[in-house]
Amino acid sequence: MRVCTKCVLPETFPGIEFDENGVCNHCRAHKQAEYTASRKTQYREKFERLWAERQASGAYDCLMSYSGGKDSTYTLDLLAREYGARVLAVTVDNGFVSPTAIENIRRVAEAVGVAHLFVKPRFDVLKKVFAACAERQIFPPKTLERASTICTACMAMVKFICLQIAVEKNIPFVVFGWSPGQAPVTSSVFKNNPEMIRKMQETVRKPLEEIAGGEILPYFLQEEHFARPERFPYNINPLAFLEYDEARIHARIEQLGWKKPEDTDPNSTNCLLNSFANTVHRKQFGYNPYAFELAELVRQGTLDRHDALARLSEPEDGEMVHLVKKRLGIEQPQLR
Repeated sequence: MRVCTKCVLPETFPGIEFDENGVCNHCRAHKQAEYTASRKTQYREKFERLWAERQASGAYDCLMSYSGGKDSTYTLDLLAREYGARVLAVTVDNGFVSPTAIENIRRVAEAVGVAHLFVKPRFDVLKKVFAACAERQIFPPKTLERASTICTACMAMVKFICLQIAVEKNIPFVVFGWSPGQAPVTSSVFKNNPEMIRKMQETVRKPLEEIAGGEILPYFLQEEHFARPERFPYNINPLAFLEYDEARIHARIEQLGWKKPEDTDPNSTNCLLNSFANTVHRKQFGYNPYAFELAELVRQGTLDRHDALARLSEPEDGEMVHLVKKRLGIEQPQLR
């Protein structure tokens, strides 16, 4: 398979084009390092200005969407250590959180001194959703360039559950631990607009409601939330505008007692579902759903191209894929 000679995007990636040197259109459009550094400074200053102006109107300064993975763990530590934040860390348990990740979550929350909340949606509902995502494409292809169908459905519920809680508790910031490859710096600090959120929510809620019926509705915003537009928080993704160094991240979080799970795939440090989700995506679309993120990290110089290629080419754990299929009641998913 042909792969960009600068990043790691394959010829199967939607809309990709190569020039005579094998360089893809995404690499050719990539901004210069000076521009990127300037933008990072701009957004960091914007966040710190908003942070300084925040109103202590509730019990918490921010809500952290805490998966227990390395990036969200590092971000949680930054909030508590560098910014002295009063954090409510929220973990949405999709039924496939690694046991090691659960121990990491408990250990780190205590080590950094933050309040923590586990939210566990009904597994019978999640089972319907994940099984359907494995059997058919329920979202537009453009939506799936950065994540698999399964992960897109899961993350939608995570984001809207966190937003629900933030509105209800009047928390001014919702923070995510996405890598710079997952979210661009230009979207690292923004105010949630209720009408925009309503439209975004409808895009993912409708297909999920067709699968699980009204049982999916508790995991999305209700009219009572939209009736409080003044409570809609800012979304913040600090790793997009701060220095990102995986070696430094690992060194710091290991000091907090964080341990790398041995039961997850190379691109996840918390979720057992990931290997299966990646397998499904490869069959449906012909490329690893982590290709976009890793390609962007390569362009930014934070990940070696050979290491990125190795992550993308490493086969999924067949035993874990089998266990996930069994738990979802899928023996031979009919992918189309």
